[in-house]
Amino acid sequence: MKTVCLIAAASALTLAAALPARAQEGDASAAPGAEDASASTPVTSADPAARGDTPEAQKGYDISARSDRTDTGFSDSKVAAKMVLRNAAGQESVREFTFSTLEKADESVGDKTLIVFQSPRFYDGTALLSHAKILDPDDQWLYLPATKRVKRISSDNKSGAFLGSEFAFEDFTTTELNKYTYKYVGEDEIDGVKTDVIERYPRYEKSGYTKQKSWVDQDIFQTRKVEFYDRKGDLLKTLTLSDYREYDGIWRSHLFSMVNHQTNKETDLQFDDYQFKTGLDAGDFEQAILTRLR
Repeated sequence: MKTVCLIAAASALTLAAALPARAQEGDASAAPGAEDASASTPVTSADPAARGDTPEAQKGYDISARSDRTDTGFSDSKVAAKMVLRNAAGQESVREFTFSTLEKADESVGDKTLIVFQSPRFYDGTALLSHAKILDPDDQWLYLPATKRVKRISSDNKSGAFLGSEFAFEDFTTTELNKYTYKYVGEDEIDGVKTDVIERYPRYEKSGYTKQKSWVDQDIFQTRKVEFYDRKGDLLKTLTLSDYREYDGIWRSHLFSMVNHQTNKETDLQFDDYQFKTGLDAGDFEQAILTRLR
């Protein structure tokens, strides 16, 4: 259930294994990736603290695990994209970037992602490198060509807006399964698609959100919508994921639409076709590479 989320999403944010008709909820061994996985598929492991001890918590976790584990076995990916920012008056500005992802080895760590902007000229070479963690603060570094310096994003600043968009720095690390506790809420429909509705609560410190509410497609197990609630518990933003396409069993949303209900601003992420298994490795996601991207 990655969103860039999401992107990564998600991510995110972020699957070559074929899925069973529906994995049995409450049975971690029945989750996609537990059997018939390729050697490159990350090792799965249940986290009792994340899964909880109530029926609602465990069902929420199991549905989320099934969704998250459809996103395994892709090894790495690259995609070109546009960021369309829209202010309250409807005026738009467009930025172009590439988004690269290196898949995690197992569920004790997170994916690594790299965003590099090409336009407009002012942002050319601006880059964000993220190493997603579980309970520890995510490692994130921002490179700004104008200063020719790499800035580490502190955990206190991760709820801040990323380059003026409605996506926070926190939204640009993958939504790892064991970073949350869960609660099953019920079922709903979005544009005729049946979904499971799950609430998830960050386990990691200094999140900008007290709660996220997600709608997970019952057919292809992908996230269709996420609501983000701020530190006061008020609805802050809604992310809608659409234009899903399949790549040999791998599903990706090609349109992320984030609406900020408190500012009336919007940001869309529009993705081109994805490339998988491109040969990226850990060396392509080291901090030192940021100053050599241009």
